[in-house]
Amino acid sequence: MDGADIVLQNFPAAARKMRVAMVTETYPPEINGVAMTMGRIVTGLQTRGHAVQLIRPRQHPGDQPAAQPLFEEVLQRGIPIPRYDALKLGLPAKQALLRLWATRRPDIVHIVTEGPLGWSAMAAAAKLKLPVATDFHTNFHSYSAHYGVGWLKTPITAYLRKFHNKALSTLVPTESLREELEEMGFRNLRVVARGVDTALFHPRRRSADLRQNWGAHVEGLVALYVGRLAPEKNLALVLRAYVAMRELQPNLRLVLVGDGPERARLQRENPDVIFAGMRTGEDLATHYASADIFLFPSLTETYGNVTVEAMASGLAVVAYDYAAAQQHIHHCENGLLAPFGLAEDYVQVAAALATAAARVRAIGARARVSTEKLDWSCIVAEFEQ
Repeated sequence: MDGADIVLQNFPAAARKMRVAMVTETYPPEINGVAMTMGRIVTGLQTRGHAVQLIRPRQHPGDQPAAQPLFEEVLQRGIPIPRYDALKLGLPAKQALLRLWATRRPDIVHIVTEGPLGWSAMAAAAKLKLPVATDFHTNFHSYSAHYGVGWLKTPITAYLRKFHNKALSTLVPTESLREELEEMGFRNLRVVARGVDTALFHPRRRSADLRQNWGAHVEGLVALYVGRLAPEKNLALVLRAYVAMRELQPNLRLVLVGDGPERARLQRENPDVIFAGMRTGEDLATHYASADIFLFPSLTETYGNVTVEAMASGLAVVAYDYAAAQQHIHHCENGLLAPFGLAEDYVQVAAALATAAARVRAIGARARVSTEKLDWSCIVAEFEQ
């Protein structure tokens, strides 16, 4: 236990309320794992009595800052991220942040993303001698190979290491990621897991009508993928696994939920696959629960929120043995794992489920039970500490 922990423990509970400045380039209603996670964290901090000042890029021309009890938004300029047009990259804003925080000092600055806005926040906080914590959410260094700029991996890693090592603490979602980053020279890493809304993502949302629309037989199996349709998600392996599964079970259906730069090509080349587009809220939860098997072959996740959403929905997840899957799945009990990066093994694991409907249901039921402890209130409490 360090000195800060001792001081905090000696404070009365009512005196621990903080003013937290949170800097992020993505936030709801944008749809991605980082935005969803930060939305949950901000709401949780407010519920626990902390005041949150959220600093983010303006998402569209008509975007207006929200003002609520214990919540203030400060909007900055941003530009679209190449190939991620729905998201904005915050522009440098050091002087604006210096003026903002010199007037009303936050107790801590928490930086969620490592772009120009995050770097400005780091510099402004250092100038004002404010404590800083950061999140490591996205493997940008791994993404580079999927966008034809693999040679950038080393400088991107160096940039991320330099950025995060300026913070007093960097929060990561899994122990395996902590170990990986530590080997790469990152310091002051702490594991704070992510939660799942087990009331929203629930097997009871299964819809016979939706399954009928998909052309699924009453007792047939539906395989599902949820996520961005982009090169870094390894979607070719989803399709390869689907082909192997259909050879054994011709009635099996594949549904892809999400959008992205690869959608048009994938839809053109795979006319027998159902492309459901972007789904949110209860509609998304219904899509999860109406499937049976969840195929998630990504190799670039820091966590993978969709893994635990699928598990909470009662699906048998097939994933590589890392990130959220490694943390929460016990192979052949509440999901199925393939050795990291071994595509043939992944296909074989997925294909083994094609003619095993009873096994799929049993694995999905155990997956649901195993996620019921991942309540967001517990995660927020851990984040708060």
